[in-house]
Amino acid sequence: MDVSRASWANTTHDWSGLVDADHLAHIRRNPAEFAPDGPWHLVLEVLAYAADEAASKGGGSCAVVLHPDGSLSVRDDGRGTDTRVDEHGQVVKKPVMATKDLRFFDFPQAEVLPDGRPRRGMSVVAALSEWLAHTNRRLNGAWTQRYEHGVPVSGLEPVEVDGTTGTLVHFRPDPSLGSVTVPPAGDLARLATVWPHLEVHVDDRRND
Repeated sequence: MDVSRASWANTTHDWSGLVDADHLAHIRRNPAEFAPDGPWHLVLEVLAYAADEAASKGGGSCAVVLHPDGSLSVRDDGRGTDTRVDEHGQVVKKPVMATKDLRFFDFPQAEVLPDGRPRRGMSVVAALSEWLAHTNRRLNGAWTQRYEHGVPVSGLEPVEVDGTTGTLVHFRPDPSLGSVTVPPAGDLARLATVWPHLEVHVDDRRND
């Protein structure tokens, strides 16, 4: 039996609102604060999400791809973004892209990413990207949704179930952030120290 959305506990995000326009606009007005090191900081925000998933099941991996068109993608093998059916039969995805992360956004001292900058959440990635496609695969289904500057421009669209679970975040950072610079191998290796449960692979296809 489907449960009222009002009864869903707000652990990382507020289920009651799917888009917080003021929150997204605040991020877009302050890119130097929320992505001080450019696009790679956005990658780290997504990797932190993947690391949460890996830690929840005792280990996992993810692949970072730098695409020739200037976009980036991060695919993990976690549980997939929490997606539920409410009392009206509507499929609802936890609003991780378009609302603030209740754990970090107003508490920048809560967690520090490997670049030494505070973690703020996935909404930073969405708001500071020209476009972002979020595909999540769970045991109960699979869906994708597209955003532009953090605002959904499509509904939650079902995609074919392939027997896997996980999250794929594909995004093109706003050009004002500059081009992505991949840290040297030594810095990438240190990701394992910060996120011991997550194995990270980087595939740079920009010169293919």
